[in-house]
This record gives sequence, C-alpha cells and structure tokens, in this order.
Amino acid sequence: MADTDTYAHSPEVWTAGRLREAIKDLPDDAPIHIGVASDPGDFDGYQDHVLVDYEPIELCWPATTTAPERNEVEYTLFADWPAGTYDVPD
Repeated sequence: MADTDTYAHSPEVWTAGRLREAIKDLPDDAPIHIGVASDPGDFDGYQDHVLVDYEPIELCWPATTTAPERNEVEYTLFADWPAGTYDVPD
C-alpha cells in the first residue's frame, strides 16, 4: 500500500456579493468559464468548464433521535464542458 499525505483543504467559498463584485464590469454577453482544480487547491492542471445554469437546491435531513429535521437551500452554479466535439466511450 502506498504512503498517503494528508492535506487539510479549506478553500474560501465565494458569496453572491463577492461574485457580483468580481464580474461587475463584464459585458452582459460575456461567457463565464470555470477552472476546476485537478486536485484540492491545484489549478495548474485545471479543467475548463462553462457556466450553464443556476438552481437553488433544497437539502433536507430527516430528524434523528438527537437532532430535529433540518432544511437548507444551497445556491448552486452548474458547469458543463465547453462546446466542442468529444470522444465518448460506448
């Protein structure tokens, strides 16, 4: 079995306000690309994706013997591969 290093990864997650501020000067028709890290915190070999949708996703956790039922909304931006031709396995 190979040795494994442990890496505590805690990125600063952007808020809607920070995103608005970052893109405030972009034209309305500017496409938004998203670079997805190849490993935690590693953007050297990132994969390019494009922003395609936004949905408020409702998360629900049932009640347990130690905690009541809990509901939260997670605001999610969805990304897809950029337009192009790709080889897809059968």
